[in-house]
Amino acid sequence: MKKSKFIFYFLTVLTIFSACTPSKTKQNNTAKKPNIIIIYLDDLGYGDVGVNGATAIKTPNMDMLANGGVRLTNGYSTSATCTPSRYALLTGIYPWRNKDAKILPGTAPLIIDTAQMTIPKMLKPAGYHTGIVGKWHLGLGDGKVDWNQRVSPGPNEVGFDYAYIMAATQDRVPTVYINNGHVDNLDPNDPIEIDYENNFDAQPTGKENPELCEMMWHHGHNNTIINGIPRIGFMKGGKAALWNDVDMADHFLAKAQAYVKEHKNEPFFLLYTMQQPHVPRTPHPRFVGVTDMGPRGDVIAEADWCLGEFIKTLEAEGLMENTLIIFSSDNGPVINDGYLDQAVERLGEHKPWGDFRGGKYSLFEAGTHIPFFVYWKGTIQPKVSDALVCQMDLLASLAALVGADQPDTDSQNVLDAFLGKSDKGREQLVIEATSRTAFRKGDWAMIPPYDGLPVLTSVNIETGNSSEYQLYNLKDDAGQLNNLAESNPEKLEEMKAAFQAIRSDANEGTEETIELL
Repeated sequence: MKKSKFIFYFLTVLTIFSACTPSKTKQNNTAKKPNIIIIYLDDLGYGDVGVNGATAIKTPNMDMLANGGVRLTNGYSTSATCTPSRYALLTGIYPWRNKDAKILPGTAPLIIDTAQMTIPKMLKPAGYHTGIVGKWHLGLGDGKVDWNQRVSPGPNEVGFDYAYIMAATQDRVPTVYINNGHVDNLDPNDPIEIDYENNFDAQPTGKENPELCEMMWHHGHNNTIINGIPRIGFMKGGKAALWNDVDMADHFLAKAQAYVKEHKNEPFFLLYTMQQPHVPRTPHPRFVGVTDMGPRGDVIAEADWCLGEFIKTLEAEGLMENTLIIFSSDNGPVINDGYLDQAVERLGEHKPWGDFRGGKYSLFEAGTHIPFFVYWKGTIQPKVSDALVCQMDLLASLAALVGADQPDTDSQNVLDAFLGKSDKGREQLVIEATSRTAFRKGDWAMIPPYDGLPVLTSVNIETGNSSEYQLYNLKDDAGQLNNLAESNPEKLEEMKAAFQAIRSDANEGTEETIELL
């Protein structure tokens, strides 16, 4: 009897102790939040990747992510140009809600309010260190930047603990790297001067001194010449801080690798924004000629190599099994975007837009329908998904992943679609191109009437502008060749009503000015 009582009391105490002590598995799950990496390319088209049909360019590392994770065939950016897409990605807000979320000059002020919620701001209270390496192009400072002092506000003020960026784009001045607000390697005795309206005395330009250009401009890129490349805008000084274009991919890769190594022992979020294949396309000599397509093909191959080297670093540091990798592009492809680099002449049979119509600057599918892969070794099972998702949804979905509060934005929690657990994404989406908007719902796409050029002749891309409503069934007509607006008035009215419920301020038929810089 005494023995039985002892066993009873022992088991009772053991049960209470076990209930009060977290299991080892529970402790590990709490301690090991997944690292989150977004790898964001610039102007990479849906059809530029092997898994989406490319054969002229080999992309084994992009293909590995796609084939080993969730390949989202209905993945979208919000906009057909870079600044608006990046704004929506970070804030979870439609870019057309912010009149300043458009292609920015290199001297534009920061367009993200410092009080606004962003992905890094959401992740920091959950214990994440946050970093960005690469292109920014969301504005810096207050619009009157002294590049010789700390430039603020910028990425650090909207949630990034570490920011190593270029100010705007590779084709715009200032052509310098910025390390946590400070121009990297700046000589104080050679101050930087920037002007987007007027040239400085005796500064050669692409327009007036073409003999000094190693890469010739086609349109819009004919101001200050740096490294033999004419840029947008005028720049003087800062010679020690100037980047070397052909080393840019290696430079950003090294910074991304160093960030991972430095923060491998804590949960981290890294936004790694490559510059390829945006103009000017300047492959390192190692990659010149690796494709038959000239610089545009070569820099895509270079970007794929960078991705592979970055993944090798994650593997070497033992991080792959606890790292969620999201791969995408800010908008669709453009071939001639300001420089004579043989991209048009050497395109051959390659179709950067895939089966879609349009491209960068366009309301047709190829403007915003982009490569979109989600990879998490050992957690995500390989899958091809047609769930409708948008980069804007990453804010809410990542909040759900880490247990943060859901933000009050346009972002939707479609985490299960991103992880391949569900085929259900969002039901509808407004897309944007140079301040014009269109609508996706289910298998259908609707473009309201807009005045303006139907084709941008300088880049040979259809804008989507028409004097009539356009309605397409994308399931049957991915190339948007058969306008069903007249033959299916009921569906058109349904789409118009749903669109206007979101965009109640939509001004259909208004002439739009599209400025290509």
